[in-house]
Amino acid sequence: MLRRPLRSTTPLDQTKQELARQESELREQMDKLQRMIDDAPRVAEEVEKRQREELLLRASQGGSRLDVSMTLQDWRQGEAGSSRRRGSLRKERREGRILFLVLIITLLVAAIWLLNHLHF
Repeated sequence: MLRRPLRSTTPLDQTKQELARQESELREQMDKLQRMIDDAPRVAEEVEKRQREELLLRASQGGSRLDVSMTLQDWRQGEAGSSRRRGSLRKERREGRILFLVLIITLLVAAIWLLNHLHF
């Protein structure tokens, strides 16, 4: 009796193997997702508990919401205890422009010095 030699895997066999591999991967992924779904209520409860504890801790540390000493001071109001009136805004703008021009001139001088000494 003549037997045919065993052939290497046929395209059909390769397809079957590939489908079996994909099926096993999908089953593993489904199991992982199912475990995640089963753990979700426990995780949510832990997060809620932790948030509740943090809230209680912050609330018990003292200091009411209306504590005036903790409020931020408005820079437009000046210092907290001073009743002195601020200078004019026009003066501050003028000083800002002068400072800007000084910085630009300094930058230009530095650039010219670099061009002269580094020979670009």
